[in-house]
Amino acid sequence: MDQGLVRYGTAAGRWVLFATVLGSSLAFIDATVVNIALPAIGRDLGADAADLQWTINGYALSLASLILLGGSLGDRYGRKRVFLVGVGWFAAASLLCGVAPNVELLIAARVLQGIGGALLTPGALAILEASFEPGDRARAIGAWSGLGGVGGALGPFLGGWLVEVADWRLIFLINVPVAALVLIVAARHVPESRNPAAARRLDVAGVLTGAAGLGGLTYGFTAWPEQGPGSVAVLGSLAAGVAGLVAFVLVERRSEDPMLPLGVFSSRAFSGANLVTFLVYAANGGVFFLVVLNLQVVAGFSPLTGGIALLPVTVLMLALSSRAGALAQRIGPRIPMTAGPLISAAGLVLLSRIGAGSSYLGNVLPAVIIFGVGLSLLVAPLTATALGALEDRYAGIASGVNNAVARAAGLLAVAVLPLAAGLGGGSLTEASTLHPVYRNAMLICAGLLVAGGALAFLTIPRRMPAHHAPRSFCDPAGPPAHAHVRAHAD
Repeated sequence: MDQGLVRYGTAAGRWVLFATVLGSSLAFIDATVVNIALPAIGRDLGADAADLQWTINGYALSLASLILLGGSLGDRYGRKRVFLVGVGWFAAASLLCGVAPNVELLIAARVLQGIGGALLTPGALAILEASFEPGDRARAIGAWSGLGGVGGALGPFLGGWLVEVADWRLIFLINVPVAALVLIVAARHVPESRNPAAARRLDVAGVLTGAAGLGGLTYGFTAWPEQGPGSVAVLGSLAAGVAGLVAFVLVERRSEDPMLPLGVFSSRAFSGANLVTFLVYAANGGVFFLVVLNLQVVAGFSPLTGGIALLPVTVLMLALSSRAGALAQRIGPRIPMTAGPLISAAGLVLLSRIGAGSSYLGNVLPAVIIFGVGLSLLVAPLTATALGALEDRYAGIASGVNNAVARAAGLLAVAVLPLAAGLGGGSLTEASTLHPVYRNAMLICAGLLVAGGALAFLTIPRRMPAHHAPRSFCDPAGPPAHAHVRAHAD
């Protein structure tokens, strides 16, 4: 066994999984729980449609903008160390969210929360990739995906209950004791790992141009329904967003120490997996933003019932993700990554029909089960392919890129989908306005998933070559500084 690596199924491996699953769940669950609370936040703080979108997107923007930096910092200073900093930061920002007296301060606190998420999220996956033996990584990632379903299952239930019987602020405050537990376990049981060849200078220009690009596009698309496409603010923001993303690519191409080495995209499997990730997580962003909102505002479900409506998705992920990861390891990732999005798309077509008078058992549950089966088949192979397509020394970069793509997709989906689905200047908390927007958005999301399945079939290899770890991730004499990125072909 390689020095410093742990085996799946051992006590050491279980502690590493526990810390990374619980830490990741802080960032993952918070997004879905906040969706459940949106109607209550809107009523309590007098928030309009744009305010509610920014309550989601304030977090998503800072997370997507900085998640690559989080991966780079982990490679440079130690993945465990940066993970611990991220968990502590997330807890402090959650406390600020819980005591915010108005929507403006809530949005600001959500931005701070996203910074913590950007530090802890890539660290969790990079820790798995760097800590487990090569032959156990697919199982560990699959278990991480599935066990995240435990938190995913409890989160919406607890969040819906807290909103219904207590106060929406508690969905943020409860993060504090959970984060404390993560800090204790990770400090004691997670091994440190880093990339000795990581750049020694921070790519500040890359961070600023990337954030400007995503921020400009997000503000422009969010303001479009109310201000119109001819607004100077809208046109200026969209132009700034495009210019920022173009500048980001140019900066990364010319930088001696880029946050995103563009050479990693020479791997066909890595590029394909991230393109599929963008399409799939754009669809998921729309689903988790609008379904729970539609169930409460249009179908008349309570916050608790609406919150647990998507519970079967997390239960299926818990039951099937590890098996899907093992299946992809045996037969290759192409088939599950093609079939999964197509199955989920069929579920969204059914979900688009939910309206006033819909029942949970007759209308919601069958659609949710189909959607969840597709995601369960897809997520573990998708994540394992995105991470396994690059050399082990790029674990932080691979994790950061894949997470950045997923978060940027969800960010843009929340900004663009209401506009694309015909929101106009209406309110997302009025049934007559929301219902047609919701129906159109679900069909658009289904189309994104179909495109993701087709892209996976065309770009993902039938088999992934064996993946070998360097002899020690903490040994400065370990991996050579100029190791190449493996490009996988069929």
